[in-house]
Amino acid sequence: MGTTQNMPAALYEVRDNAAVVTLNRPDALNAVNADLATAVGEGLEAAAADRDVRVVVITGSGRAFCAGADLKEIAQQRSVAAHGHPEWGFAGIVQHWIDKPVIAAVNGFAMGGGTEIALACDLVVAADTATFGLPEVKRGLLAAAGGVVRLQRQLPLKLALELALTGDAVDAATAHAWGLVNQVVPAGDVLDAALSLAGRIAVNAPLSLQHTKRMIHRTLTGASDWDASWVGEDPWLLNAEAMKIVFGSRDALEGSQAFAQKRPPSWQGR
Repeated sequence: MGTTQNMPAALYEVRDNAAVVTLNRPDALNAVNADLATAVGEGLEAAAADRDVRVVVITGSGRAFCAGADLKEIAQQRSVAAHGHPEWGFAGIVQHWIDKPVIAAVNGFAMGGGTEIALACDLVVAADTATFGLPEVKRGLLAAAGGVVRLQRQLPLKLALELALTGDAVDAATAHAWGLVNQVVPAGDVLDAALSLAGRIAVNAPLSLQHTKRMIHRTLTGASDWDASWVGEDPWLLNAEAMKIVFGSRDALEGSQAFAQKRPPSWQGR
């Protein structure tokens, strides 16, 4: 993985069935440079390939989650994209799809690109000290790492516009009230809370999790679920494809048998 001053720019470890990817530039408030983007992207690839990993948690070291792009790198006209993988997007994550659920454990400051990383995750657990916002308009910029693409898909339109057009920060409690965050917990508990949520997910069947995530994202926008003549992919055809895979799996049979036999299921992920 990428390194910064002989330290890994992001850390990767597996705890039970959860992979934890930690942004690891605390002196720079985990601002994203190319090494960090590379290390995070490689962590996601490792998690996607590991059959024992069912959930991924993204967090930050130190007092910040992520302060956005490393402006010092940009000022020197150096790329902050992952080495060899620009298609992964900002921080190696915002355009980097994996089928496994991804949880952001937002341990502190998460403005600009930090908020965009949270938007790229499926679930968000935030410390009560965390702040969110897209201040790009205050600097003559655009929240182009997913902010202007995802915000209005995850918030009511007028709240999304308020956040994006003012550039103002909101605290964790406000983000939770708006629906941008799933849980708010004391600052020292954020990773444990995210891992607890990961554990509640990881006990479920891997194929079911993967296709449930995929279906929810694929049908978030597009054709109507009532009128398939509308432009876009027919959600019921997508649903039928997913059903064929999941219902025909060994895990579907195992789930039924485990229920009938009153025992915990033993998932195989196939």
